[in-house]
Amino acid sequence: MCYKVISGLLRFWPRTHSPKEVMFLNELEEILDVMEPGEFNKIMEPLFRQLAQCVSSPHFQVAERALYYWNNEYILSLMSDNAAQILPIMFPALYRNSKNHWNKTIHGLIYNALKLFMEMNQKLFDDCTQQYKAEKQRGKIRGRERAEMWNRIEEMAKLNPQVRIPEPYLRDTGIYT
Repeated sequence: MCYKVISGLLRFWPRTHSPKEVMFLNELEEILDVMEPGEFNKIMEPLFRQLAQCVSSPHFQVAERALYYWNNEYILSLMSDNAAQILPIMFPALYRNSKNHWNKTIHGLIYNALKLFMEMNQKLFDDCTQQYKAEKQRGKIRGRERAEMWNRIEEMAKLNPQVRIPEPYLRDTGIYT
């Protein structure tokens, strides 16, 4: 039964109203406190994808409320039992916001969550760290490749004499010769 209630909460999650998000997070924690581990396994992936979004929220109350889940012993035990599935979902949001979030309280809560995950499974934590850094490096390479491609396109456009820019456009931009 808890599975259906949590699915409904996730389906109708408020996207732009922070007080409602905090309220949903409060209700979600109440439901998780009475949830059986077998039922938790069914819902944990979409649940932690939503929690990762909440942790990444620029609204500090939403991020703070989501990070308070790591203070709940029962939820922490559920996370510990399923760390191999949960940590890869949560790690990018936690790591990124440990560097970028504007609120210092959030930084402390994120470091606490990362420390708890590290204590749960050091090898998995190290693997997630390496995977995150590799993905970030691939993103930088893709960005450079994209910029180089646009530069080549611009150079090809300059060299192609068959393409004429309409005179009114040239007059309006001051490029007219």
